Amino acid sequence: MTDTPHENDSTTMHGCPVTDSRGQVVIHVDRERYVAVMRALVDEGYAMCVDLTAVDYLDYMDRPLPDGVVGERFEVVVNLLDIANRRRIRARVQVPATEPALPTLFDLHPGTEAMEREVFDMFGIAFTDHPDPSRILMPEDWIGHPLRKDYEVGAIPVQFKGAPS
Repeated sequence: MTDTPHENDSTTMHGCPVTDSRGQVVIHVDRERYVAVMRALVDEGYAMCVDLTAVDYLDYMDRPLPDGVVGERFEVVVNLLDIANRRRIRARVQVPATEPALPTLFDLHPGTEAMEREVFDMFGIAFTDHPDPSRILMPEDWIGHPLRKDYEVGAIPVQFKGAPS
């Protein structure tokens, strides 16, 4: 894995550790300051949110993280662009399995509405104050979150039109 902090790296931004991943700046934001740091990044020109997703690190809890960042089961990853200055930044936020929730970024980036719904649907990470927290990919009555590493693999039989039963 190449997304490792540099040894003896004390680089910070908005009080959060910063690492490098293949030439891209990565800021490791704590949950308590998530919205404040994201707002500060918008103020610095990172006005476009191009992606918001999550990762389940159930089987990789000992992954390398910068000093002071405690790895949790889940991680929300947000990719931002500063088009005017041709810059990109990735924010990584640790989210515990015992309380899988973050505040919504909808007020800062309205385009995250569907992305946050997808993260909830697939990983079970809720976004507080989200304008429409309903499922987006799975039926409303679906039980579980299919991209969690402990979600049981199953199959749904497909019946093709005209095929013998």
